[in-house]
Amino acid sequence: MVTVNVDFKACKSSAMCCIEADDVFSMDDKGYLHVASDIDESRREAVELAAELCPNRAITVEP
Repeated sequence: MVTVNVDFKACKSSAMCCIEADDVFSMDDKGYLHVASDIDESRREAVELAAELCPNRAITVEP
């Protein structure tokens, strides 16, 4: 499983992560980010790219 950490104070809801990995990241109606709890290892590359695309560097992926 892939472990993702989000600094919700740094997150500004740009939704770049949702575009790259919409099965892992989603935004609710109020603009709050939600992260899937069980992320399969097969999604690691997309999740790492989503973290790289985050303009505020709010997402980290554990090795």
